[in-house]
Amino acid sequence: MTRGGTYLTQIIDGKKISAEIKDELKQEVAAMKAEGKEIALAVIQVGEDPASSVYVRNKKKACEYIGITSVSYEIPEDSTQQELLDLVEKCNKDPKINGILVQFPLPPHMDEDAVIHAIDPKKDVDGFHPVSVGNMVIGNDGFLPCTPAGIIELLKRSGVEIGGKECVVVGRSNIVGKPMSMLLLRENGTVTVCHSRTRNLREVCSRADILVVAVGRPKFIDASYVKEGAVIIDVGIHRNENNKLCGDVDFDAVKEKTSAITPVPGGVGPMTIAMLMKNCVQSKKLFGE
Repeated sequence: MTRGGTYLTQIIDGKKISAEIKDELKQEVAAMKAEGKEIALAVIQVGEDPASSVYVRNKKKACEYIGITSVSYEIPEDSTQQELLDLVEKCNKDPKINGILVQFPLPPHMDEDAVIHAIDPKKDVDGFHPVSVGNMVIGNDGFLPCTPAGIIELLKRSGVEIGGKECVVVGRSNIVGKPMSMLLLRENGTVTVCHSRTRNLREVCSRADILVVAVGRPKFIDASYVKEGAVIIDVGIHRNENNKLCGDVDFDAVKEKTSAITPVPGGVGPMTIAMLMKNCVQSKKLFGE
């Protein structure tokens, strides 16, 4: 819908949508508790990285709101890789723990891949284990990576049709870009994945009906990358020269051209924790006693 050539842009409200999902999960968990089913999430943090501490605190708050028990393990930064793996194994074997979350990034002397592989796939609520990734690719039930799954929810709950649309994902990380492309494909989107070696990136992006940007470069996407009426999902989060949060997309430059766009902050970010909570509930449904 346009007014004088300018789109009446829908600002996709991730805070509102994530709150709706958490309220739905809260009711679901209450019903499970009434049947004597409890859900517990183990949260493991190595060291005291300030950003990680904020994320962990937010995850614990979400657990408390929904009715999930969070069990915290904080171990020193100079812990060995084996000490961390032993702790993961302890949580794997604990029948009361349904989900295990190891907060990344880990200190440089630790191998994140080894830790991901050590988590029992039945408790892999981040959706990073190769078994979870395989289930996602072939369409089996399992844990979906939280940020891409959250983006699908944002689109659906904002009335954006994915089927048959030209979808472009900028970025090919294991956490966002690759799984995002698979989930859009599952929704019958026609998907292109772009990356640092893509030729004519601007041209490819400007074909997109739905453009998902996860490049890790502040305000990288300007209006020249955007088709009239496109839907823009901005996964990036940075601080600009004025210490204000911004994304990978130049929001002010692009907004007028779009039919819908996520802001930063308040777009994709809140969805990640909501989908983590959804995976915790899923863990009990799929694998709980």
